[in-house]
This record gives sequence, C-alpha cells and structure tokens, in this order.
Amino acid sequence: MTMGLFRIVTSIAVVTAFTGIFASVNETQLPSQAFVDPRSFAVMGPNADFRDDSFTVLFNPTSTTPPFFQIFDQRFLAILGDAPSFREIASNATFAFAHEAPVYNEPTDEVFFSSNDGGPLGMSDLNHNNVISKISMREVEAALSVNATGPVNVPITQLNLSDSIQMTNGGTGPYNSSLLLVTSGRGSLPPSIVLVNPLPPYNATVLLDNYFGRQFVSLNDIKVHPTNGKLFFTDVDYGFLNLFRPAPLMPFQVYRFDPVTSAVRVVADGFNKPNGIAFTPDGNTVYVSDTGASGGFLGNNLTLPASIYAFDVDPVTHAFKNRRVLAYADAGVPDGIQLDSNGNIYSGCADGTQVWAPDGTLLGKFFLGMSTAEMIFAGDGRLVILAETKMYLAKIAAKSIPLSGPATV
Repeated sequence: MTMGLFRIVTSIAVVTAFTGIFASVNETQLPSQAFVDPRSFAVMGPNADFRDDSFTVLFNPTSTTPPFFQIFDQRFLAILGDAPSFREIASNATFAFAHEAPVYNEPTDEVFFSSNDGGPLGMSDLNHNNVISKISMREVEAALSVNATGPVNVPITQLNLSDSIQMTNGGTGPYNSSLLLVTSGRGSLPPSIVLVNPLPPYNATVLLDNYFGRQFVSLNDIKVHPTNGKLFFTDVDYGFLNLFRPAPLMPFQVYRFDPVTSAVRVVADGFNKPNGIAFTPDGNTVYVSDTGASGGFLGNNLTLPASIYAFDVDPVTHAFKNRRVLAYADAGVPDGIQLDSNGNIYSGCADGTQVWAPDGTLLGKFFLGMSTAEMIFAGDGRLVILAETKMYLAKIAAKSIPLSGPATV
C-alpha cells in the first residue's frame, strides 16, 4: 500500500475505506483498477512529495500501469458496469492522427475525427492543413474478437475534403445526416462552420465564415442544442498560439448560430480560453471548459483556468447565465466535453479522460498516462477516446445521448 491506496490484483472481496461499497470483482473480467479514497491523501504531511506541475506530473499514487480505471467515488462503478474493458484500437507513433472533432455516424458504424492542428506530431502548420479520418467500429469489433487481449491497430481512412475546410478542430452530430464541423482557419483562410457528407465524395457546405464581415479568431468546438436546434460554438486563439492564424482581433467568446435564419450572436463571454461545450439532454444546462492554463507557444500558466463551468440556458434569448464552477481539473486542462445519459460529464485531460458527476464530484478517470483532447460515445456502452497518437475503446455500462438536435429544426 502507498498512502493508504491500493489496487485490485486478485479475485477477492474488496473492503475499503468506502465502507464495503465495492463488491467482489474478478480480475479475469476486469482490467486494472485503482481505488483511491480521497481521505487517504487529504493530509500528506509537510515533507511530502507534492506535485509542482499538472501537465507533466500526474496523480497516480498507486503507480498502476496505464491504461486503467482510477476510481475516486463509488458512482463510477455504475458507469463502468460489471465487466468493463479498455483496449488500444489504433496507433501511429509518428503522427497525432486522433485529436479532436469526433463524430459517430451510426448508419455506417464509423467514428470520424481530426488530426492535431498545429500541435506536436500534427504534421500541420501555416502551410499544411490537418486531416479528417475515420475508423470502422465493425473492423474494431472484429479485431478485438480475434485478439482477446492487448492492443490492436485497426487501419484508419483519411478523407479527401474540400479546400474550404481548414484546420478542423471540433465536430458533432450527425446533423441532418451530415458531419457538423468547426474549423480554426489557416493563415488568411477564415474559420468556419461546415457540413460534410459522411459518405463519398464527402462534399462540404459552409454555413458560416464571419461575424458581420469580421473573421472569427479560430473556432474550437460546437454542439447542437437538443431542443431548439440552434448551433453553439466556441472561439479562441489556439490557431494563433499554434502559429497558423493571425493575432486575435476579437474577444474569445461563445456564439449561437441559427441555421434557419443564419443569424449569429454572442451568448457568453468573460473566458480566458473557451474550449469544449456540451448540453444536458434537456438543454437547460450547458458546460463550457476554459483551458486558459494551456498557452501554446507562450507556455503553460498554472495560475490560469483549467476549469469547466456550468451555465443555465435562457429559454428565450439562449444566453448563458448563472455561471458557476463545475470542476477544476487536476491534470492539465479539460478540453472537449461529452455527457452520458445520466448527466455525467466527461472531458479530456493530461492523464486521459476524467468523469465528474453533475454535482461536480470527480468520480473517476480513464487513466492513460497521456493527454486526450476528446472522446465520443459510439453508441451505448462504447467510449472511443482520442489520445493523439493512439485511440482507445472503453466498453462500459454508460449510455450515450443524442447529439443531432431535435428531430425537426
């Protein structure tokens, strides 16, 4: 044991400081798990080895080898289910092919995603666009069935998209049977909202590329409101901080776009770097991450936000109001955000994917020991995690929520 923390290593009935809440588990069914009682590290003592960097020094007091499930609260067990699994499904050590913009297209059982735009191993910069790829979940399932343990490396397919799509960073849907993407733009080419056909020849339609004649800074993420059908997106300066966009000329804000009238308006401001966005299924609450601590070529500043904020959505104006902190990430920054059907909040951080309850309690982590920006449910019980040079599939009990908006817009 270390600091009163322990991991499951055999098939035993586990009795912990959580007063026996964990039932008997079988190691042959479950991958490595680390149960961490917050009371065990609440006081570390004056001579303890405290962390001095949240991006490079990760919290793994049990020294469990990634990937594993790190559990802080019994409610995480309901998310995982009785027999969760956690497997690497694709990798390329020389290319950050799996970064952001994940969209699950149920009709073809494929997950679409973008490569890193301007970052390490992204192979994209001021003179080179990033790429959109897809992976077949049918092929993933087939590979996993043949290989009972260990990683598999399912081939990915790169899409040849229109030049109107430059540095894709966010995605959701399918929306009206299309991928709904936001781009950061590149050089003088403007950031935009784009619809892309998920079927060849992947034709694209630009919905928006300016704010009353002014270019956005570099669009980052997007979601469809589940009841009113409006599109909500974040705008921040990561294109500039990754050296492929000009210096910002507008504040970093959250916008609403009406796909019927094409009207666009600001619904929230006051962020350092607004990033991920996600709505509760009823549309009454929205979560926005602020990744201010991650500063691109300016370096990381641990005194700036690494937080997820919750807002109420005004039913008439759709403005975001009553801002409050949901969570402050302990590892890097919380990037993209997804929710499950019980309202739990998932976000990519420096150590993997972290999960919070709606009350803000950190429930647990899909601990990879490496940064993840985004993840997506590929139907109920399948969580695909994008980890730059790797992709993972966690098979769990949690169920997905619709991301396409209302049935009619």
